[in-house]
Amino acid sequence: MIDLYYWTTPNGHKITIFLEESGLPYKILPINIGKGMQFEPDFLAISPNNKIPAIVDQTPAAGKTPVPVFESGAILWYLAEKIQKFIGKEIHDRTTTMEWLFWQVGGLGPMLGQNHHFLQYAPEKIPYAIERYVNETTRLYNVLNKQLAQHEFIAGEYSIADMASFPWVLGFENQRQDIKNFPHIKRWLTTVGQRPAVRRAYDIAATVNPDSKLPASAKSLIYGEETR
Repeated sequence: MIDLYYWTTPNGHKITIFLEESGLPYKILPINIGKGMQFEPDFLAISPNNKIPAIVDQTPAAGKTPVPVFESGAILWYLAEKIQKFIGKEIHDRTTTMEWLFWQVGGLGPMLGQNHHFLQYAPEKIPYAIERYVNETTRLYNVLNKQLAQHEFIAGEYSIADMASFPWVLGFENQRQDIKNFPHIKRWLTTVGQRPAVRRAYDIAATVNPDSKLPASAKSLIYGEETR
């Protein structure tokens, strides 16, 4: 059993997507970051950086004591190693998967997070900051679009690299990105978004946090315009 400490953010969605794809048994322990639950001592004992998501694997290999893991990229790597799926079997494939996972956690996530902050949440609109992070988002989208022009999925086969990047890129409408400029990303978003496990993950998010809402463009990619 995997205990998942979760809230409905892109980093949280990464892990519910993986768990739904893998079929591993898990239970969600909501950490409402709007209410400051990420600063509670019990959670900090698992995630000292006071960020979601975090997990505790209650049934690790060889019957060892429970294993806590924090940081979304580390969690994806740990879970993929646990079941030996979604990470690549050969050294070349595994290396490519890890390169793109690190690209997401070191670049795509932080830069898009700054984009979200300065466009949507900052109390003062700072044109320089907005321009900087929108432009960097565009640059990263171009990097991803080029990769997806050559591969169906980011690392070749569907992997934790896709699970890590998808929830962040799904917010393109709120990042001042015209998805028409990135046709390979649009194709990939549709392909990943319509996987049953991905749909289930977003349905779960809506039950955990009813205030969690996807932009209309994102809903149409996942569910189809005819159903939402």
